[in-house]
Amino acid sequence: MNHQALPAGAGVGYKPQHYSDIIANPDPVQWLEIHAENYMGDGGRPIAQLRHLSERFPISVHGVGLSIGGEGPLDTDHLARLKHLCDWLNPASFSEHLAWSTHDGAFLNDLLPLPYTKATVARVADHIDQVQTLLGRQMLLENPSSYLAFAESEMSETEFLRQVSDRTGCGLLLDVNNVFVSATNLRLNARDYIADFPIDRVKELHLGGHDEDEDDHGAPLLIDSHGREVADPVWALLDDVLARSGPLPLLIEWDTDVPDWADLQAEAQRATDALCRAHARAAA
Repeated sequence: MNHQALPAGAGVGYKPQHYSDIIANPDPVQWLEIHAENYMGDGGRPIAQLRHLSERFPISVHGVGLSIGGEGPLDTDHLARLKHLCDWLNPASFSEHLAWSTHDGAFLNDLLPLPYTKATVARVADHIDQVQTLLGRQMLLENPSSYLAFAESEMSETEFLRQVSDRTGCGLLLDVNNVFVSATNLRLNARDYIADFPIDRVKELHLGGHDEDEDDHGAPLLIDSHGREVADPVWALLDDVLARSGPLPLLIEWDTDVPDWADLQAEAQRATDALCRAHARAAA
């Protein structure tokens, strides 16, 4: 099915163990997200299930392996597999992280941060232009969760994202949990970050769980784990976002310690409730 856009409703990250439950009772989920790298093969049960799901739900493809911020060129084989996936699936949305994960031909299984400089803007923009041209579709760029800041950064993260979007025409994916995690770890104000975010470029929102720890000095340290329910302060921050943006596609991410379908549905219901409040404000 050709889905032109994600609905401004709740979606969840798809996990194969939930397939039967989703087919039988998807409420309140309106769309699904997959990680691109899990579906770059040519056949088998995963592809068959994804084809079936795509007939019922808009699908968002989220990449975690392009290394958009890497210093070297993008991996052409990876790009070819990504194009093949997007060509047959025709997803409603494609997104990637503002991060890097490759160096000297090696792939690092992590999403590593970038210094926010003019040179990095140019490199990231060139990579996004390459991806958008090859795929023939707009890419959304996601704000990262951060655990450190670079002394050489010349601009804020929000300004960096604004400049990259200006140069490439890419959209933005605003991960609200990442904002909360980064603000806590870097001793920033999450609401100030949201107030400065180029909200008009945002096409999709993400929510996920985080774990609480302490750094070597006893200060709070949050880890973006995607392994539990969304924290109450993140739900509160979401309300601030939706007050600015209005209703948008809103995803619940739960990638580790994956719960039963009923628990994931409960999180999706909270997302639906938040969107209903946003719709009511927009209609008032």
